[in-house]
Amino acid sequence: MANIQAEIQTLTEELKEANHQYYVLDNSVLSDYDFDMKLKQLQKLEEAHPEFASDNSPTKRVGGAVTKKFNTVKHDIPMLSLANTYSKDELEEWEARNQKLTEQKITYVCELKYDGVAIGIKYKNGELVQAVTRGDGAQGEEVTCNVKTIRSIPLSLRGDFPEDLEIRGEIFYPLQNFQKLNEQREELGEPTFANPRNTASGTLKMQDSAVVATRGLDCMLYSVHSNSKDYPGHYESVEAAASWGIKTPIARPRYIETCDTIEQIMGFVEYWDKQRSKLPFEIDGVVVKVNNYRIQEELGFTAKSPRWAISFKFKAEAALTRLNEITYQVGRTGAITPVANLEPVLLAGTTVKRASLHNADQIEKLDIRVGDYVYVEKGGEIIPKITGVELSKRDLLVMPVDYIANCPECDTELIRKEGEAQHYCPNDLGCPPQITGRMQHFISRKAMDIDGLGSETIELLFQEKLVGSPADLYELTFEQLIQLERFAEKSVNNLIAGVAESKAIPFERVLYGIGIRYVGETVAKKLAKHYRTIDGIVNATLEELVNVDEIGEKIAESLVQFFADERNVEEVRRLKAHGLQFELSEAQLANTTTKLKGLTFVLSGVFEHHSRNELKAMIENNGGKNSGSISKKTSYLIRGENMGPSKLAKAEKLEVKMISETEFVELLNG
Repeated sequence: MANIQAEIQTLTEELKEANHQYYVLDNSVLSDYDFDMKLKQLQKLEEAHPEFASDNSPTKRVGGAVTKKFNTVKHDIPMLSLANTYSKDELEEWEARNQKLTEQKITYVCELKYDGVAIGIKYKNGELVQAVTRGDGAQGEEVTCNVKTIRSIPLSLRGDFPEDLEIRGEIFYPLQNFQKLNEQREELGEPTFANPRNTASGTLKMQDSAVVATRGLDCMLYSVHSNSKDYPGHYESVEAAASWGIKTPIARPRYIETCDTIEQIMGFVEYWDKQRSKLPFEIDGVVVKVNNYRIQEELGFTAKSPRWAISFKFKAEAALTRLNEITYQVGRTGAITPVANLEPVLLAGTTVKRASLHNADQIEKLDIRVGDYVYVEKGGEIIPKITGVELSKRDLLVMPVDYIANCPECDTELIRKEGEAQHYCPNDLGCPPQITGRMQHFISRKAMDIDGLGSETIELLFQEKLVGSPADLYELTFEQLIQLERFAEKSVNNLIAGVAESKAIPFERVLYGIGIRYVGETVAKKLAKHYRTIDGIVNATLEELVNVDEIGEKIAESLVQFFADERNVEEVRRLKAHGLQFELSEAQLANTTTKLKGLTFVLSGVFEHHSRNELKAMIENNGGKNSGSISKKTSYLIRGENMGPSKLAKAEKLEVKMISETEFVELLNG
């Protein structure tokens, strides 16, 4: 038995090394025939002696596991999106903002922006244990079985790696493999896929991992997250990850570089803008990051993205096509969006038929007319938009657009408030797309995330007059649903169970889900933390709301107006009666106090006992407010090592009280 176990171990190591050499280092050490023979030999031994087979054996690369439902997993660290820039001027503004927040010299890292699917892969003691997609940034879908079939992703690490590690990057479709896949589909008479990115995303969520294994996906991993403090910056940690057997950009010519100046950054950008067509995969820009982790921590985050990183997007591909018609869509808030219906045109790998015209001002500014030939781009390579008109092709008989005066759905006269770009339908509780739009928002992933319930089902339930508001969802019965087309017993039970489970969704997400205008995820969290219950928000005055951290007058006015309508208050009452969470839970309240209420803090420098994020959380959980800049409103400057001289000078000039990390903890405790 010992000999068999040793043979399995030897074959496993030989295959892992050959796999690493070929898929990570582009170096062939075994012929395809020899590799396949060794793999078959290992497979036979493992089948005969399963007690010696590893969960991360090379034989698992062929897939075979079937996943009927991908579990939703919350990220330990949110996978935030990056802010975008398209010019050197904007990049310079970004750098200037960074330099105002730190006195330290900044070195940047430039790397390619891979056009694929963001992934987070966890290793424990060097073994791959979990892979999760980005999802909405806070949570994603677990696709571990499928990721294990991607040969460039190591199932086991080598060298001196951290015990607990998460590495993030991008899974993509190599262009050669994508072309080969489409050729195979053409031969079989099947429709071809439009572009590599969407195909990679769809492949990663296929139920049969054996099919995923045949598709030839690849990856590049470049963001290291661990408790190890051995690496001072991003570049050094990516170097280390390469030594653990992970495929990173380090060994590739010019895929990643450190830069000290804007000119060096722009040199990297311009090089790849010209050379990207020669890459074996698609990119849509360059990512620029502050290298030093301590400076990253000092710069922090906005609500949506890190301040220390930015995406420089390449100029979008454009196409010329005819505008056939303008139609109008009604959103859940009543906002009217004009839509250009175009002669279908191929753009950046997809066929574009429609594009947003945004509002009446945009139509007037571009002087767009039905029948014109227009230039279409993909904004951020995703959303089609019209950027101009080819006047040389204009028919002299085409007339300027006469913007609609009444709602296209309910015929209510539209309104346009002073200072706002969009027209609105004020019939918020009687206009069908507004009613269904609010319910679709309510069930969305970032809000109630109701399993078994999607947009099409909401439309069907509304058409059948079973629902007219979110509260109606909690009154649906098995008998009502089983009568509907395409509804079987299992799908009905799943929907009812999903609705019931959503009652445990925390208060801030319920508040976001209600769909109050201007109340997004971040604002909902701020309001929930400040008022703790829905009653506190309902009864708050305009003046009180404006004084809440980051709640401006426009948001406050929207809240007051929303709860002044008795129909909205009644809807909240119904939802509360059905058991939804309209106050912070005991767990959320356990570590919160009002000890620091009314106090504003600024952090500067490097701290010994707590990270900056931990200190910020301590301030917010105890009712205080964090600020990035010193002003007369600053109550305390918490001073760490290597504090910037300009902040020190400003604090002294404004006579702001400065305290150490230890003194802050004493203040909190006493």
